[in-house]
Parts: sequence; C-alpha cells; structure tokens
Amino acid sequence: MSETQAKPLLTLLLASPRGFCAGVDRAIQIVELAIGKYGPPVYVRHEIVHNRYVVEELERKGAIFVEELDEVPAGAKVIFSAHGVPKSVPEEAQSRELFYLDATCPLVSKVHVEAERLHERGLEILLIGHAGHPEVIGTMGQLPEGAVSLIETVADAEAFQPHAPEKLAFVTQTTLSVDDTAEIVAVLRRRFPSIAGPHKEDICYATTNRQEAVKSIAPRVDAMLVIGAPNSSNSMRLVEVAERSGCAYAALVQRASDIDWAALGTPKTIGLTAGASAPEILVEEVIDAFRQHFNVTVEMTSVRRESVQFKLPRALAV
Repeated sequence: MSETQAKPLLTLLLASPRGFCAGVDRAIQIVELAIGKYGPPVYVRHEIVHNRYVVEELERKGAIFVEELDEVPAGAKVIFSAHGVPKSVPEEAQSRELFYLDATCPLVSKVHVEAERLHERGLEILLIGHAGHPEVIGTMGQLPEGAVSLIETVADAEAFQPHAPEKLAFVTQTTLSVDDTAEIVAVLRRRFPSIAGPHKEDICYATTNRQEAVKSIAPRVDAMLVIGAPNSSNSMRLVEVAERSGCAYAALVQRASDIDWAALGTPKTIGLTAGASAPEILVEEVIDAFRQHFNVTVEMTSVRRESVQFKLPRALAV
C-alpha cells in the first residue's frame, strides 16, 4: 500500500471569498510603494494590518513599525495603518513637519465622515464596536471627547441612557459580526425609534461576504479553521460565526504550526477560510500541512465574487 493510500481521506472545503480585502491590499501596496519611491526606512504607526506574517515581510523590505509618532525621527516618512487614526495623529505629524501617508481603508474613512456629519447635525453618536480596537479608537477620535458613546453588546444597548432620545444616531465598526450588530441595532431602534443610522451598511462588504461564506460551509464540516490573527476583529468573528452556524469545532490559527491535530481527531470534512488580513500564502501553507496527514481533496465553495479596488494616494499613484 502506498503512502498516499494509507492516509485517511479528507475533503477541504475552501471558502470564497477569503483572505485579503481591497482595503488591506491597498494598505500593503502603500507601504511597498512608499519604500520603493522614498527608500527605506519608512515608518508605519501600528501594524499596517493585523497579521504578523505581513508585518514581518514588510519589515524585511524596509518598514519600521512603531506604536506612536514620538518614535518617528524628524524628517522621516510615516504611514498610518488601515484601521484609521484619531484626528490628533495627523495633527501631531503636521506639527512635527513629518511627511505622512494615510493608509486608512476608504470604508473606515466613510464611517469617520458619517460620524462627523451626524455630529454636525447636533446628534449624540453611538458607535457599535469593540473597546480598544484601533478602528474604534480612530473613529471616536474624529470627534471631541465625550461626543461618542461605545455600545459593545445588546445589554449595553438596553442600558444606554441618551441625553435626548430624539437626537440620537449610530455608526458601527466595519469588522463586526453581521448578526450580533443586527441584534444591537434592533434594540436601539426599538428603544429609540427616531435614531438615525448610516445611509448604507457600515459593516464592510468583505466582512459580510466572508461571514456568509463561513455560514454556507459550517453546517457541512466536522471542523472549521480560520487563518488570522487573534487581534484581527474580522478573523475572530469568523470563528464565532462558524460555531453559531453549527460547526462543532472552530479554531483560529495564525500559521500551519498552530493546528491542534489532536483536537481535530479524524475528520472527514474540514472548512478552511482566512480573515481579511491573511495572505493566500498562509492558506496554501495550511493545505500543504493537511496533505502531510491526509489524502486531501480541495473543493472551492464560493458564495460571491469580489471585484472591489481602491485608489492609491495621489503621491503614490502609478
């Protein structure tokens, strides 16, 4: 009996869409093009996207990642991450006469603009999101301190007491669970029927599509693996979506080396997807790891095609 025949059979259901979204792709291009145009080093405030593999690849090319602008030397080039930054950050860069490029995802920038417009109308702003996430910090930082209240859960929505119930509006983080957010919004609309919301859904197309793909696969598999980082909101939501959609075992892995083979047991079918910050090379790495343990058949499961592209900053347009 050959080695291939001896291995147990396994079907890998590969989710599509998965992996990089247009905002992540644009942010990485901005760093790479800036290094090419201006030469290394180019400084980046915070992880450009939440993936260590991507960050380390960019470090090899000449990017230096810092937490705050005071770590950036005078005269250096600096890039702001895809998650967005408070207004105080570009203001500080300007005061120090630093040349900066903003890699904020355009869909996050859209939320910033919405929040500002709603605030200008005299409305109290609620932000549905996760405390401490860079995107939430950036969005709250678009407005004066105290102008935005964070709502993380249905319980928060039930307990919130506005200054004036008829002068209320909400926006959301772009990488939330679609279902969780819908529950929170339903509570807010029940309690405050006149609450204003975004003209178009704030949760981004990529988050929605990746969750939909997981929902289509999860009931059909013995286990679901999500390739992504623990600080990646959209990746963590994919694990939760898999569990809620009927998958008995769902886990986040950053690399193939993180796979818990004992926990997987002897599955017949496994679902595989990747968060919006995870490159396809890591998907291939995980598939190769499974091929070492199983006789693998890969099946693509597609729920939607994506064709979104975002323009680069004018300074880097090619």
